[in-house]
Amino acid sequence: MKSIVIYSSRTGNTKQVAEAIVEVLPEGTACVPVNEAPADLTAYDVVFMGFWADQGNADKAAQTVLKRLDNEQVALFATLGVPPMLPHAKDTMVAATALLPKGQTPVGTFMCQGKVDPKVIEMMYKIFPEGHPHGRSSERDERHRQGASHPDATDLAKAAAFAKEVLAKLG
Repeated sequence: MKSIVIYSSRTGNTKQVAEAIVEVLPEGTACVPVNEAPADLTAYDVVFMGFWADQGNADKAAQTVLKRLDNEQVALFATLGVPPMLPHAKDTMVAATALLPKGQTPVGTFMCQGKVDPKVIEMMYKIFPEGHPHGRSSERDERHRQGASHPDATDLAKAAAFAKEVLAKLG
């Protein structure tokens, strides 16, 4: 089964997850950033597509690739600044999935928390007042502090397990 891992990464979070995924895929599986993704992906039986969350969806560079993934077997993975069990995380994956052509359903999805670019945190705190969901608050500061350690070894092990599960599902 020929596979490829394509990822978009701003802070290195999604790249780390992509590298953990490719470690458990067949030797020689390509792992490339979105700007190096092949124009023609039809030669691949499964495409693992990774992105970082931006405003409740995949980042713009990843969206471009997502919209052209005609492959029958697509697995999506993402990193974002909140724990993956929160509604924002689930909504982000739903929005990214909706970008796939032909109403495809991914063969699997994986999300993990990642550190947020400090420049983004600073920008958000300047734009939004205290008390706003994106403004400075003790809860938000704590979330950023906790997120700064992710993806961690546990997250990367879960990403590898996700890739193994996708391969097992596809036989």
